[in-house]
This record gives sequence, C-alpha cells and structure tokens, in this order.
Amino acid sequence: MCNVLTQNFSSVLEQGAWLSFMPVFSGPNAERRDWRQHGLSGYAAGTLALRLKLPSIDRFTLLLMATVVAASLIPARGAALLVFDYAADAAIVLLFFLHGARLSRDAIWAGISNWRLHLLVLAFTFILFPILGLAAERLAVLLIDPALALGLLFLTLLPSTVQSSIAFTAMARGNVAAAVCSASLSNLLGIVATPVLVTLLIHTGGASDVGGLGSVQKIATQLLLPFVAGHLLRPIIGGWIERHKKLLQPVDRGSILLVVYSAFSAAVVNGVWQRVGAFDLGVMLVASAAILVIVLVVNGVAARLARLSHEIAIVLLFCGSKKSLVTGVPMAGALFAPEQVGMVILPLMIFHQLQLIVCAWLAARYAQRQTAANA
Repeated sequence: MCNVLTQNFSSVLEQGAWLSFMPVFSGPNAERRDWRQHGLSGYAAGTLALRLKLPSIDRFTLLLMATVVAASLIPARGAALLVFDYAADAAIVLLFFLHGARLSRDAIWAGISNWRLHLLVLAFTFILFPILGLAAERLAVLLIDPALALGLLFLTLLPSTVQSSIAFTAMARGNVAAAVCSASLSNLLGIVATPVLVTLLIHTGGASDVGGLGSVQKIATQLLLPFVAGHLLRPIIGGWIERHKKLLQPVDRGSILLVVYSAFSAAVVNGVWQRVGAFDLGVMLVASAAILVIVLVVNGVAARLARLSHEIAIVLLFCGSKKSLVTGVPMAGALFAPEQVGMVILPLMIFHQLQLIVCAWLAARYAQRQTAANA
C-alpha cells in the first residue's frame, strides 16, 4: 500500500511548484537513477533537479507576509470584518472537507504497519513538542505578550506536515514509502489530538477566551464533521479531486490566506502592532530555533537508541520535527477568539519558515553524504 501511495506522491512532486525553497544537488543523471530507487519517476527527478535551489523564502510565505501587510494597512472593520469572519469559517470547513476527501483508506491502513517508526514520530509530535512548548510559553510570557507566548505553545501542539516531510525525506535518500505513511498518520490523528491538547493545556488554564463547550462545538462543526464528510464522499468525489489537484491548490492556499487576513484584521483593530515590536519578534525567533534544535538533537539520539536503519532514521528526522501551517491556521481560527487568532498564529508563521530552511539544509547534507559514499 505504501508503494502505491509513493507513486501517487510522485505525481505531486512533478508539479514542483511548492518545492522552490529546496537546495540544488549536482549530477542530474545520477539524481534520476537515485530517485527511481525511492519510487519516484525520472520525470519527477528531472523536474526537481531543475527547480531546486538554495534555501530562500518560499512563495506561500511571501503571500502570507503580503496578507499580513494588507491586513495591517487596510484591516476589515465593523460589518466588513464580520463578513470576513463568516467567510473564514466557511473556508475552514471547505479546507477540512477537502482534507478528508483526499485521504485514502490505503493511507490509513498502511500507516499502521511500521508501528515502531510511527510511535516515535507521534511521540515527538504530540509529547516532546508540547513539553517544549509548555517550557517556552512559561519563559516567553515573562518577556513578550501572553498571546504570543500562547502561540509558541499552540504551534507545538500541531501535527506534522505532509508534503514537505515526504519531499525532504526523498531528497535525503530516506524511505519515501514510510514517510508517506507516517506523515499521513500524524496529520490524520492531529485532527483529534491537537484540539484535545489545546483543551487540556490551554483552555483549562483559562488562557483563552474560548470556553471548553464552545471549543468542542467549533471543533465538531468546523473540523471533524467536514473532514469525516469529505472522507465518506471520497468514493464519489475522490477521483475528480485527484484529477484537479492543480485547480484545487488555490482553494487550499486561498482558504489559509483568508483566515490569516480575517485574523490579522481583528488583531490590528485590537492594536496588535502596538503590542508587538522587534524585541517580541526576536524572542519568538530564538524560542522557535531553540525548540527546533532540541527536537532535532533528541531525534538523532532516539534514532540511535532505537537502532533504526539510516533510511528510517531520515523519516523520523523529517516527519518528527515539523509542524503544519496549513492545519494550524484554520485550527487556530476554530479554537480561539477572533481577536486572539492573529497573535496566536504569528509564532507559527515564524516557525514554518525556519523549519523549511533548516530541513532543506539537512536534506542537502544527507544527500551529499550519500552521493560521496556511492562515488
């Protein structure tokens, strides 16, 4: 089943549009041969070899930054903000509906097989990260706005990314099939695990304006029900969605941008930029870097203690060290009060770009070592 998923993922890689932040490798012919060993087509390898370049700010991050600037300069107010709030809620529902429709049953069942790897990935994602998030929030609240410190905790409660985790694993010559299964399983469980962790670690402490019952209702109506409905309708609409991935990609990203604009408009109206300065941004960057470095170091130690093979250790590294912006932004919109969301997702946006740059560098080093070993 994992091999089937790997072949399906190679068609996504052929699009190449979201891989522009990754580093370039030498020897395109050698790259094609090596990528075929991991289940990727020669065309996908050739496309990647041409498109990969040194780490930089990816296009989606630039769009996010532009949206924040737009909301800062021209925030929606009054009735307009209410309209954007309703539109953002509808976008969240649509986004999770599409998530459910895209997830195949094969991905669910295949994710159960390599249980030792998946347990380690889930332990990093939903145990180690939250522990570090609690520590970071407790320290950061002494230096920066409590809502920003809360955002540091929130980002650590999110599931792993899917696309970039698998892509980095492939670039580093890891086990792509295992990465597909592990990343998919993490994202699937995150639909339930993240709201539960938010309720336990944030709402029960009174840190948010959203009450427990209100959170459960929003989770059910905006996240779980659309996700389950999309998955149940997959036999009917799944084929159409697979055939129109490029057409639906703007829906994904447009939904995120709409939620970000609505969230930051409310935050700007409530004086976010009077509360956030260069010092606050610096603290968030340092805290994000510290969390990422600790996770990567512990990740390497755990892989050695578990005696994982080199290819599986790479999967653990990339699937167990990242957090999903695509999942986190709409979840924040569903779990927090509108005036809080802009502040809460700001640390996530910083961590998102940081993890891309660091993981791209690591993937390049792994690939170079493998190339040197095979020379």
